[in-house]
Amino acid sequence: MSEPGPSTPAMLDLTVVIPARNAEDILEECLTSIAASGPAEIIVVDGNSTDRTVEIARRYAQQILNDEGKGLPAARLMGAQAAKSPLIALIDADVVLHPGALRELVAEYQRDGYDALQAGLLSESGSGYWGQALVHHHRTGRSKGWFGLVATIIGRDTLLQHGFDAAFMSGEDIEFRWRLARAGLKLGVSSKTIVAHRFGDTFDFAKGQWLADGHGLGRMVTKHPLRGARLIALPLAAAGRGSMLALIRREPRWLPYYALFAAYNYVGMGSEIGRRLTAR
Repeated sequence: MSEPGPSTPAMLDLTVVIPARNAEDILEECLTSIAASGPAEIIVVDGNSTDRTVEIARRYAQQILNDEGKGLPAARLMGAQAAKSPLIALIDADVVLHPGALRELVAEYQRDGYDALQAGLLSESGSGYWGQALVHHHRTGRSKGWFGLVATIIGRDTLLQHGFDAAFMSGEDIEFRWRLARAGLKLGVSSKTIVAHRFGDTFDFAKGQWLADGHGLGRMVTKHPLRGARLIALPLAAAGRGSMLALIRREPRWLPYYALFAAYNYVGMGSEIGRRLTAR
């Protein structure tokens, strides 16, 4: 086999794991952007999709797995277990990479000695109010700089050693971050490699995000009662900060968003806490 020429970048020794469920509207753009970076392997973990998700995945992925609808933590772990490379990129289906993004993120990860490094996220959506409100929140909120798992480089051994709590349907990134930090690992969010993170436009999409976040926070509170108790105030604090900024900047149109953001987060949180207490 001939050596790559100057215009043909060497293949990245990296496995990209993409969880996807009924993602036909967004998956192709995500996978096209990933394939352009030349990773050694692409694994799509399907969550019992009923649309064209698997058909699209077949055009790009070396492996297509099925997590039987168990959710993101299970899908990510299943992909990591099947990966052949020592380095994993966890990429959500709603992410689009710019050319060279994976290579840049891997270089920063290796150069600066990270154990896990997430790309910076630039939120995007269509023109609908709820999508624009989600974008506004994520671009101006403090969570923008929090380490998560949306577009993240991590060693396969590290991921398999620490794993995920399958009881989380959302919020597993917070719990995972806490455990990695407690183990003394170096985590970060890149300010150099920024990728697009897309949101849906509809109220139902936003409501689903809020309820899932609330469930994740509720699970954190029940699993880590001493440290997690402070998370109870998080939705109210975020809504208060966002509403204050909206008023200061004379953007009152965002106030309904923050009111419903807090309300549905607490609905999800209360449901999860109640379910856990009842099960005991």
